[in-house]
Amino acid sequence: MNVSRREFLKASGSLSFAFSFPIVSEANTQAAKPLNAWVRIAPDGTVTILSTGAEMGQGSMTSLPLILAEEMDADWSRVKIEWAPADPATYGYTFQNAKAMAIVGSRAVMLYYNDLRTAGAQVRKVLLANAAEHWKVPVSSLKTENGVVVDGSGRKLSYGEIAKFAKVPSPLPTVDRSELKDKSQFRFIGKEMPRRDTPLKVNGSAQYAIDVSLPGMVYATARHTPVHGGAPESWNAGELKSMKGVLGTVKLPDGVAIVADSLPHAMAAREALKVSWAKSAAAGFDSEATLQKTYHQVHADPGAKSTPLEQKGDARAAFAGAAKTFKSEFHSDYGYHAQMEPLNAVARLNAAGDQVEVWEGTQDPGSSRQAIAKALGFKPEQVTLHQCYMGGGFGRRSLGDYAAEAALIAREAKRPVKLVWTRDEDMQYGMFRPQAFQCLEAALDKDGRVNGWTHCVVGDGGVLLQTGIRIPYYGVPNQYIESRGVSHGIRLKHWRGVGHVFNVFAIESFVDEMAVAEGMDPVDFRIQRMQMGPRGKAVFEKVVQMSGWKAPRPQGRALGISISERSGSLAAGVAEISLDRESSKIRVHKTWLAVDGGLVVQPGMARANVESGIVYGLSSVLHERVTLKDGVVQQSNFHDYHVMRMSDMPELMEVAFVERDAPPSGLGEIGNPWVAAAIANAFHRLTGKRLKHMPFTPARVQEALKA
Repeated sequence: MNVSRREFLKASGSLSFAFSFPIVSEANTQAAKPLNAWVRIAPDGTVTILSTGAEMGQGSMTSLPLILAEEMDADWSRVKIEWAPADPATYGYTFQNAKAMAIVGSRAVMLYYNDLRTAGAQVRKVLLANAAEHWKVPVSSLKTENGVVVDGSGRKLSYGEIAKFAKVPSPLPTVDRSELKDKSQFRFIGKEMPRRDTPLKVNGSAQYAIDVSLPGMVYATARHTPVHGGAPESWNAGELKSMKGVLGTVKLPDGVAIVADSLPHAMAAREALKVSWAKSAAAGFDSEATLQKTYHQVHADPGAKSTPLEQKGDARAAFAGAAKTFKSEFHSDYGYHAQMEPLNAVARLNAAGDQVEVWEGTQDPGSSRQAIAKALGFKPEQVTLHQCYMGGGFGRRSLGDYAAEAALIAREAKRPVKLVWTRDEDMQYGMFRPQAFQCLEAALDKDGRVNGWTHCVVGDGGVLLQTGIRIPYYGVPNQYIESRGVSHGIRLKHWRGVGHVFNVFAIESFVDEMAVAEGMDPVDFRIQRMQMGPRGKAVFEKVVQMSGWKAPRPQGRALGISISERSGSLAAGVAEISLDRESSKIRVHKTWLAVDGGLVVQPGMARANVESGIVYGLSSVLHERVTLKDGVVQQSNFHDYHVMRMSDMPELMEVAFVERDAPPSGLGEIGNPWVAAAIANAFHRLTGKRLKHMPFTPARVQEALKA
């Protein structure tokens, strides 16, 4: 599954295509060269399509090639899929005026959709033009269907037959939007299609980086500074070198790696490693005290640095003339990615030491390649990155830091190296979803409509704090939304749904508080008093119908509702919960989610992805928290960083897509943001008490019940 672009074009007699997507340099728009190939058609009719969709279980490796195959009218049973090289300039989508290959933020289908359709249509036009020339007939008399070109008399030429004589023009023909298929003509898009990676994962042939084995390969693991931002000063290298199988140690910028002839020997040496660490900025940091005290002080300080995120109308005037005001505060803890597969990579340098190959499961081949090159002092073209499958990513595998470490260790060891982080290393030196404190205020006018809105989030992480804090789905005319940053030196990272998780929790819990205070049904309050837009109204009406919102529930159970928003998609979700009063554990029995994600390219994959987001959300909301004392992470593995178990799964998770004539929007994270507020709102219906600190651990449930 790992091929270079040159190897991709080696097959004799193949018909190859090169595409120029927006923001490609002039050098890449010249004659078709083997450096930009996306599609190859072999004489036997096999169509090979490169996939840029990093595959971590969400189905992108299938859905992206399928979009291209749809427009070129390929025979899907003859399509082979191979990884695209790590080359964003050629294979990237355009986002914020730059090219990228990162599969993050639910953006794969959303941002590649138009480009891949255009690419497929270009291939179709070339095939038609060559068939017309071969038959000496007008192109307008021909059509394509399932891997063949057909003329009016019924003659057929397969794509493989055309590949034997076809010429590819340079540049490729342009495609007008009107030349793309109407959705009524789709054979693949919107239909249930099997994922290509599933059989490989079932039969064990799918290659993860941890499966890679190279001749002469040795093994490495690492220990990083226990306090984020530190660096190693000295360690017991001589003692370790005398241990069985240990080949040596390697200094990393923020840790020490042990190289050995086997992973067990490397692990044993890691346990014996004693390091003196330089002091870092995070030394002495206490996450719980900071969250409860420092963040409140920052919020109360009129001179604290503030970043306005939304300024609409005149919020100050709205509060000055309000008939009624509300105020509420919320907290959330750090969260760990908890991906199933440990962080790992394999690296091998050539004999001259001026080229490196790396095998890695990465969400962003481009940035990983850059990180490896930077670590070695190389240019990106000196790095060959072999994409592998991933056992979970959730944002953590979009950086490439561990791949860069593997390359550094391989250079020092002068051998191919497989680097594997331990679970406790990944957790203690993790990159976390930031903790946050939030204060929200609302002003109601004389008619009871929410006329003014302020929202302040305090914490570390910049944009990681800010996603999901805006409320475009509500029609509140006067808004002031801000972020106040405090730096701690703790490693932070995008986490599935990023800031939407805690921001939507605060927003939708606050809205529910106002609905209860006004004696209104929470759905009616959102539609009428929050002046919800038509998209929001549609998903709420759908989930009300799905869940039987107003029907009586069994004794000891209650429903809560919340909006969900991410990457252009909008949803409404309902959770049915109960509470075990003895253990103070919340149980989620059923969930319903109505999703407006525009055109859904692959419904089965999309539904599974949304369901996985719901499960991920349930786990983080009910169990998961990272705390630090004296700058050191207190949790080390799944015995003290609790995640959801199979026995905690809801008995029902129902997902429905609300049809709307719009391009695809992101679905990979929409299942997550609504969960916290829906559970908290159901908890209030059940107990009359509010949960305002996420996660909702038994201790916090007890505290809320006593309040």
